[in-house]
Amino acid sequence: MAAIIELKNAGFSATEGRILQGVTVEFYEGRTTAIVGPSGGGKSTALKISAGLLVPDQGEVLYNGININTMNRSENLDFRRESAFVFQDSALWANQNLYQILELPLRIHYPQMTKDERTDRINAVTAEVGYRKDLRIRPALLSMGEQKLIGFARALLCNPTLLFLDEWTESLDEFSADRLVKIVKRKQKEGASILFVCHDMRIIKDIADYIVIIADGTVAFQETKEHILNDPELSNYLRMGMAL
Repeated sequence: MAAIIELKNAGFSATEGRILQGVTVEFYEGRTTAIVGPSGGGKSTALKISAGLLVPDQGEVLYNGININTMNRSENLDFRRESAFVFQDSALWANQNLYQILELPLRIHYPQMTKDERTDRINAVTAEVGYRKDLRIRPALLSMGEQKLIGFARALLCNPTLLFLDEWTESLDEFSADRLVKIVKRKQKEGASILFVCHDMRIIKDIADYIVIIADGTVAFQETKEHILNDPELSNYLRMGMAL
């Protein structure tokens, strides 16, 4: 099994201080990895660095052996087309309507698509995530849960093979959350590589193959889900860490 994303001695600092320090971890192709740990421990930062959304001030991040932060334009476009990120806060542009937000990835990565083809694709993914309202409105008119659905739909548009999900079921009702979990399971069957941050043990038990525990800015432990959950001491450590 080959590593699709690799962090080598990665570190990151912000105004509040050091967030990550010396993180070395490999995420393998076709595997679903849960990144868990206490609040403020650095797990979302590690996810964003893995996706190339944040640049580490120490170490490097590799995608299929290529440093994400030194990619040329062609390599970067390929990486962006093949991957997608679902943000915890949805990160929808306030000055555009939902259709414009969803259309942009298709315009960038599939310029040959016609307007009708883009509309068909947008309608298909919004229906799949369960969004049924008008796409001509702006995000401010949506609930946080509805914004989450649009953010998830945006991530599906280009049929990515690598998904980064940050607290992706937060703010959703149980029915909507289960719908997105089913979509992730479909992506798993298609062979996608998935990295996700989540506090929901039910979801972790359901879909994760591997668990990486990040606490105090470092990798505290990493192992298969079965190994961690079948070891009472490690399982208790996991639950306590997530509750902090």
